[in-house]
Amino acid sequence: MQAYGTYFQNDSERPLVYGRVELINPPRQRLRGEPLKEGIEVKPVMVGFCGTDYELMKMGRRGQLTPKFPAGTDRLINGHEGVVWVPEQKRFAIVLIRGGDSVDPTRYTEDESYFEYGCDQADGLFCDTMYVNPDMLLPIPSGYVKEGRLALSFAKKMVFPDPYACMLFQLERMEDLGSAHWFRQTARRRDCDLETARGYAADEIFDRTVIFGLGTTGMFAGDVIRQAHPKARILFVGRSPEESPKVTFALDVAKAEYVQNRFEDPADCAEAICSELGGRATCFLGVSGTNVEHEIAFRHRVLGCNGIYNSFSLGPKISFDTMPFGFENHLIFGSINFRQDHMEKAIEMLSRSRYHEIVGLIDREEFASDPIGAYEHKIYCKSAPMKTAVIWNRDFIDTDR
Repeated sequence: MQAYGTYFQNDSERPLVYGRVELINPPRQRLRGEPLKEGIEVKPVMVGFCGTDYELMKMGRRGQLTPKFPAGTDRLINGHEGVVWVPEQKRFAIVLIRGGDSVDPTRYTEDESYFEYGCDQADGLFCDTMYVNPDMLLPIPSGYVKEGRLALSFAKKMVFPDPYACMLFQLERMEDLGSAHWFRQTARRRDCDLETARGYAADEIFDRTVIFGLGTTGMFAGDVIRQAHPKARILFVGRSPEESPKVTFALDVAKAEYVQNRFEDPADCAEAICSELGGRATCFLGVSGTNVEHEIAFRHRVLGCNGIYNSFSLGPKISFDTMPFGFENHLIFGSINFRQDHMEKAIEMLSRSRYHEIVGLIDREEFASDPIGAYEHKIYCKSAPMKTAVIWNRDFIDTDR
């Protein structure tokens, strides 16, 4: 079958193009031990633009995309955030992006493999039609469909389950690793048994939380931490002015504080963070994608003794002085993943959220006429909305709701 869509290719001038593409439908499995199944046809309805897509476009320009292409092809249809219509089942669904020959594709090991729709070895949503393993089509909550059309406000929220699920996974990791890192000294301090101490410690690690970088992932991290730990102290660090719509929205949602990083010297930024927090951080989450993250945390000592450092950025190299690192007992970890249960929880939580307010739309025809220009000059530019999406199929969207 052929369909129109955008796809990545290795080309220094045209790494992303819009046109007619031949669809493939190889059998895939959701998890190890489950049967291989051919995908069923779905029609993308609303699709969000992700920074990963932008990075893949850059990789195509450098000729580095070959390992990402579906087997037997020399292109990858992009897009991994959004809601689809399933004609065979007459329902809307969210695509569970990652599957494969693995007991848990988010934590695959050396003898296991994975795929990701729109990202890695499997075609994605920026297409009139795509094929998805039927076990990987997650239901949406009831109440958002009327006369076969999806409420626009809800559809906008459904470009976020992927990154929001990632943040729910990060919350789980910070609670698991952080509580294990702290619970023995917590037990002594609180004079309680070790099992009780684990519960206390999972809460205490967020006593002074720094989220360095205020894109959607940073904002979502603050949101899920606040909902799980109401007494947490959360401080966002970003470059935008505090009165900007992005910052005011994030601070309201996460009930957080803010430091604008307008400092030329990272040491001054570090001093401002510690001053605002009233001490060094118990937890530092780096989501800015810049090298200054680890400099602020380690070299300039924003991360306190026994603190945990969560690296969620792609690109920066982390370094630290082993002398203070060892004696201050820091814990560093990173993992950019989520499980199906995180995705399902994200869908439910987002349905009750205000996140449709931060999604701007680009017209499909405008995007299709110049997809590279759209990425560089409208979707990822200083004047861009916090999140951009496109209504790929207007027949399924109720724009009045």
